[in-house]
Amino acid sequence: MPDRLKVSPGEPSTQTGSLPGWGQHHTSAEKARSRLPQLPSAPLLHAKMASTAFWLAVCSVAAMNSLVFLCSQKVVADFDSLQDALGFLPKELYPVLFKAAFMDKRTLSLQLLVNTWPFPVLSFQKLLRKCQHCERALIREKPNKYCIQMVISGVVTYLIKLLENRRGSKSKGPQQRLQILDMTGLQDEGQGPESMSLWSRTVTLAKACLDISKQQGKWTRRTSKRRKSPYSKPPGPPALPPVSVDVWVDLFVNSTSYGVLKDALQINSYNALRLRCRDFRAEELSIASTVGLLEFLDPVGVRQVDLRFNNLGLSGLRVVLPHLTKFTNLASLKLPYSNVDVRRLTVGMEGSLQYFANQLSRLRCLKELNLGSSRLSGKLRLLLGDLQSPLESLELAFCYLLPNDLAYLSQSLHTPALKKLDLSGNNLSDCLLQPFQGLLMEAAPTLLHLDIMECRMMDTHLNVLLPAICRCSRLRYLGVFGNPISAKGLKNLLHKTVGLLDLKLVIYPYPVDCYGDDLPWPPTSSNLLNGNVDEEKFFRVSNELQQMLLSANRADVTWTTNLCRHNSLDFFSL
Repeated sequence: MPDRLKVSPGEPSTQTGSLPGWGQHHTSAEKARSRLPQLPSAPLLHAKMASTAFWLAVCSVAAMNSLVFLCSQKVVADFDSLQDALGFLPKELYPVLFKAAFMDKRTLSLQLLVNTWPFPVLSFQKLLRKCQHCERALIREKPNKYCIQMVISGVVTYLIKLLENRRGSKSKGPQQRLQILDMTGLQDEGQGPESMSLWSRTVTLAKACLDISKQQGKWTRRTSKRRKSPYSKPPGPPALPPVSVDVWVDLFVNSTSYGVLKDALQINSYNALRLRCRDFRAEELSIASTVGLLEFLDPVGVRQVDLRFNNLGLSGLRVVLPHLTKFTNLASLKLPYSNVDVRRLTVGMEGSLQYFANQLSRLRCLKELNLGSSRLSGKLRLLLGDLQSPLESLELAFCYLLPNDLAYLSQSLHTPALKKLDLSGNNLSDCLLQPFQGLLMEAAPTLLHLDIMECRMMDTHLNVLLPAICRCSRLRYLGVFGNPISAKGLKNLLHKTVGLLDLKLVIYPYPVDCYGDDLPWPPTSSNLLNGNVDEEKFFRVSNELQQMLLSANRADVTWTTNLCRHNSLDFFSL
């Protein structure tokens, strides 16, 4: 995607502060708790009633499973009753109580559930997905910032309490239950007053790690002073195993948040709250800062590295790439907007390009590669030819590709394995059209996701490609936005592809016949993006497309001009 579509991660400072009071935060929803019929005050009776309802529901027919969730919503809505009864409830209730509290934004109840979590793992992906008790998949929705903050707060208070109990005794104290908090998989789409972006989650977790470290430092200094006292007691039994919780998380850092994340990662090895990165994304960082953070990441746990808008160039990539080879399970590497241009190579740049290719070949588990907006004309064979295993996702948007690049790709080991292909921004209306048609025919059996946005394709070019597109029987997504296609051309595309039963999303352009008379011809991508669209004409065309889908019994397919839907698709979800 070109620079003009980039959204800055700029976050207000009010969203990145330390959690207020670690447990004193109340949402307006929490203050206005619904007035439900009061259960008996005796906690044991309360627990028995809730437990009985749970087991009756579980043992009943499948249609009654929702009763478990309804009971859980009632329980988490009354914080005081939950606090009294939680010790008597079966631990099997915890997952459904957590989902109910998260969905209804019962933040105090969430914190309490985390404080007393009876299992070694608390996973957002497992707890917030669609389940037998609740059809709603909360993991696919924008996460509520107050709920996220209170879960983190619950883990911090849990750790602090555990550390305080162990500080006074080496031989006794409560057993640690929670060991892993898995926050991976949460959405990072859009902004809202109650949503929490990946950037904010990264900063909040980093500050939580630093807060825990400060507490540990205070206790360590006090313990050292007591040991130096002449009246100190003789050594007791061996110390208990160290207390710690690993937080598996996707991290997003830029120049604003670099300092706090680096401080948190530096103390990972001995801190009670430890960040374990799965997907790492960095924007607008210097080479030194990027390398510095990569050095602190776990070599085994990282599956994706996304470095964009960092202006690395070939010289910068030469420095960064050796630090990626330590990630033994790295499956996805994204290097868009890296300011690489191979069209006018000097002798020194030729060596750097060869070195770059050699380092790529050392990434044994690599399945996804994004080199978007790098000018790679004629160099695909050099860059991809030494890879040991086939790529399943290849993004080469705005790469100024030549016919020999696509000719190589169609005959390479990668094409029969491709699930995702992005050639947006390459001119497919000229000498690339036939090579691309051949490439598409080779990739057809496996292709799930095809992006050919802003490729200057008109109706005639699209008609040439339609037989190859229709052979992609497993295709789920097609992006043709930003191409000068007419309403007739779009209707023909819909008619031809309606038989692709797996196709669920098509991002199509505003038809050229819906623009004003001042549209230049042939129009550039900029002309199409900035031109004036007759909304009445477009509304009619849009309705006609929808009617065609309904007539073909394909109401399950979404045809839209909304690029926001495009951003939600991910290689790991294919």
